[in-house]
Amino acid sequence: MATKKTNSKKVTTAKKTTAGEKLTALAAAAKVLSEKRKPMNAKELIEVMAAKKYWISPGGKTPDRTLYAAIVREINKLGKQARFKKSDAGNFTRNK
Repeated sequence: MATKKTNSKKVTTAKKTTAGEKLTALAAAAKVLSEKRKPMNAKELIEVMAAKKYWISPGGKTPDRTLYAAIVREINKLGKQARFKKSDAGNFTRNK
């Protein structure tokens, strides 16, 4: 995990995959949902993503709310082509 300073702020970057690219929060959430194969809410996703070091919040106060909003935006924008689908109130699964 790389850490760099920008404008006096400490920024932590995401873990690189074996191919060397960084996972975004949405890509990490999709990966977790594919591995777990069960509905999860945004808070659970953030916890697993951090534990597996797929993606770690750069210090935001509510990363789960940010992730939730990003997932909902993707679903609304891409519809059936989205990586996610809502399974029930606040929970998401991987779209097949």
